[in-house]
Amino acid sequence: MTTTCLITGATGFVGGHLAEACTSRGWNVRALVRPSSDTGLLERCNATLIRGDMSDAAAIAAALQGVEVVFHCAAKVGDWGPVEEYRAVNVEALRGLLDACRNVPLRRFVHLSSLGVYAARHHYGTDENEPLPAHHIDGYTQTKVEAEQLVMSYYRQYQLPVVVLRPGFIYGPRDRTLMPKLIENLQRRKVRYIGQADKRAMNCIYVGNLVEAALLAAEKPEAVGQTFNLTDGEFVSKRRFLDTIIAGLDLPRPKPVPVPLWAARLMAWWMERQARKKNSPKPPRLTQGRLKLFGLNLDFSIEKAKKQLGYRPRWSFDEGMRETLAWYKQNA
Repeated sequence: MTTTCLITGATGFVGGHLAEACTSRGWNVRALVRPSSDTGLLERCNATLIRGDMSDAAAIAAALQGVEVVFHCAAKVGDWGPVEEYRAVNVEALRGLLDACRNVPLRRFVHLSSLGVYAARHHYGTDENEPLPAHHIDGYTQTKVEAEQLVMSYYRQYQLPVVVLRPGFIYGPRDRTLMPKLIENLQRRKVRYIGQADKRAMNCIYVGNLVEAALLAAEKPEAVGQTFNLTDGEFVSKRRFLDTIIAGLDLPRPKPVPVPLWAARLMAWWMERQARKKNSPKPPRLTQGRLKLFGLNLDFSIEKAKKQLGYRPRWSFDEGMRETLAWYKQNA
C-alpha cells in the first residue's frame, strides 16, 4: 500500500530533496506551502500542494488528511535576531502542528533538529546521552532545544510516534542560504581560519545522507521515541571543508595564519555587542554561532544511528562536495 507523507518546509533545501526521494519510492507527497513560494520542483514531483503556513490551523488540518508520515523540516534558521522571532516559528507553530497530529493515526513524525542543540564547547565523540544546556548562544539553537523538548513531550503524553534527528551542517545542491553566504564571504576575503583549523572537526552531512536517514527513521519501528546524531561519519577538518570549496570554485584563499581561538572569542563578543547597541538587523561578521561552527571541535558519535536505524552514509564528503560544487558552478 502506498505511503502518504506530509513535508513541512518542502520548498526549502532539505524538504525539496526529501520530496524527490519520497516520490522516487512511489509515495504520495503532500506539502504545506506559502502562496508566494516557488513550487516548481514539487509540481514536478506531482506533490499535492496545500496553500498556507504553519500558523494556519485550517491549512494544517487539510494537509494532514490521509497522511501516515510527517517530515517536519520547516524552521527559522540563522545566528542573529530576537529569540521571540525564532520561537514563534520553531516552537509555537510546531505546537500547532503537533496538536493537529494528535487526531491523525500517524505511523511516524520525523522532526529535524540540529547538532547545534549541544553546548558551545569542544566535542569529542559526544553522543545522545549528553544533557542539553538550558540556555544557548542564539535564538536558533535556543529554540531548537525547546522544540525537541516539545516534540518529546507529545511522545510521552500522547504517544505520538516521534523521532528526532540531529544533523550537523547540511550541504548539497540547491542550498540557497548557508553555502551561498559562505561562498560570498570567501570571495570577499571575509573568512579566516580559526585556531587549529586542520585538527578541529567539522560536523557536516551531505543532504543525500540526511534524506536517507530520515526515510529510515520513518520506517524503523525501533526509532520511535528516539533521538539520533547524524553526520557523514568521517573526520573532516575545518580547513579541509573550506579548502575543498576554495579549490572547487577557484576562490581566493584566506590568510594562512589562523586567528587564535581566544582572540576570535573576544572579537565575536565585541562585534555582537556593537551590533546590538546599534540594533542592527544583520549579524556582525563574526558571531558566537559562526565561531562555534568554524572554531570548535565538533565531533559527534553516530553509532546509535548506525545500530538502531541501520544508517550507513552512502556519500563520502568528497563525493557529496563534488555534487554540491558542480551544482554551484552551473547555477551561480
